[in-house]
Amino acid sequence: MDILEKALEKSGQIEQSSTDHSTQLKPKLARSIPATKSSVKIDWGKLAAEGYLSNEEGKSGLAEQYRMVKRPLLTNAFSAAAEGINRSNLLLVTSSIPSEGKTFTAINLAISIANERDKNVLLIDADVAKPTLAKRLGITESPGLIEYLEDESLGFSDISLSTDIPNLQIIPAGKRHTFSTELLSSNRMLQFVEQLSERYSDRIVIFDSPPLLAATEAEVLAALVGQIVLVVSAETTMQNTVKEALKKLEDCDVVLGLLNKAKHEYAMSYYGYGGYGYGQYGQQHEAEE
Repeated sequence: MDILEKALEKSGQIEQSSTDHSTQLKPKLARSIPATKSSVKIDWGKLAAEGYLSNEEGKSGLAEQYRMVKRPLLTNAFSAAAEGINRSNLLLVTSSIPSEGKTFTAINLAISIANERDKNVLLIDADVAKPTLAKRLGITESPGLIEYLEDESLGFSDISLSTDIPNLQIIPAGKRHTFSTELLSSNRMLQFVEQLSERYSDRIVIFDSPPLLAATEAEVLAALVGQIVLVVSAETTMQNTVKEALKKLEDCDVVLGLLNKAKHEYAMSYYGYGGYGYGQYGQQHEAEE
């Protein structure tokens, strides 16, 4: 039985469990959003021109697709299904190789979840080797995750940026660092993610990660989160490449797949709910990240 077959078997078991307990919501302790010292005004016109979701876009095909993408993730994070997932509210968006659309996916997913009436979102650029999130969102040079990990005098408010969506905050990657992998695997990083998971358990945290087969940081980050979205570029990424990436995620609680850049319309079905799987969401943007 290969990894995808195991995925489907596991997904059926978890989906049945989720159905049986769909009304049993996991209690969450509501917390106020931590204060930030800086803010960024997102250029929504520029984002829309590049094919991203708008903060007011609710009826487009892309908006509907991301509703389907986010719903199982939110169910895993906050329903009874979360009981078996460590740090279920922490999500990692990654890919096997560059240019499959992971940053495009991370930004759109953050916007879509932030449009929920009762969800707070923290979007973190953890692609510290090749950060692009700040450029996409118009963030100028600002201290970020690397500075926080390197300097213990810095706090959350020193690196977090509020946005013009009240319940969306962003942490940029920060400066380039020779030992970024070591910083991401440090005790300070572990304490940081534990705080995000436990103290702010009502918040969704999305990490934009490097590709799994291109940088060692991705595998380190994967061990810190409860759910992973693996973005796969349709018709271009080889199956063996995806399988090689999946091998690096065998110990992760939840791995969901998102097929990006599809040239044909597919039925919007979801495979691997709660386990290793492969999702198809119809056409997606020809993203570069």
